[in-house]
Amino acid sequence: MLTTQTCLVTGSSRGIGRGIALDLASHGATVVVNYRSSEAEAATVVEEIEANGGTAISMQCDVSDYDEVAAMCERVHDRVGPIDVLVNNAGITVDKTFTNMTREDWDAVMDVNLGGVFNSTNCFFDDLLDAEHGRLINISSVVGQQGNYGQANYATTKSGLFGFTRTIALEMARSGSTANCVAPGFVKTDMLDIVPSEVQEKILGRIPLGRFASVEDITGMVSYVASPKSAYMTGQVLSVNGGMDW
Repeated sequence: MLTTQTCLVTGSSRGIGRGIALDLASHGATVVVNYRSSEAEAATVVEEIEANGGTAISMQCDVSDYDEVAAMCERVHDRVGPIDVLVNNAGITVDKTFTNMTREDWDAVMDVNLGGVFNSTNCFFDDLLDAEHGRLINISSVVGQQGNYGQANYATTKSGLFGFTRTIALEMARSGSTANCVAPGFVKTDMLDIVPSEVQEKILGRIPLGRFASVEDITGMVSYVASPKSAYMTGQVLSVNGGMDW
């Protein structure tokens, strides 16, 4: 389904990004596994893809640093050529109630979760416009739709992706390339595991399907959006959240 596509997934050494990279590769895509500091984990993702007959390379880069992203773009072009699909997945949290949140806490999350999206999209924009099936896929969150206690910075970045996605979709439309946003609910990853059990129970009570998402619940949607089958869908926010009302 994706045998002609080259896909770059930011922040894909672990968590949802790792699952996205593995799933794209399972559909035949060549995958660039981006990481900031988890070199060993990124290498493991590449090894798993190659063990299953796929093609992947790893690329170190802090997406919050524009110069680093520009340099990564050159390295990617040298190794695998232009990309067809960019998945902006990299993100961080610095959770505090707003009264305790410092400007440094705010800026740290903004720099990665929104600044990194700008940097990566800007550096690879021409690739996406020129690709036969160019796809920009931004990974947001149900927190961007509902808000979440102690996450004013994170929620702001994730809701900001909605406006960014819809605007870029309009600007990409002339080329036939698309931009869409996938907004997962609460997913069973290391990030959720550190949430106290009593808080997890409260969250579960708000999910009609009565369970947290698996990584695979999210990756299937991303692979569909990356594929030629989604060619007539652009500017959309696709909620994968177990029925949480927002």
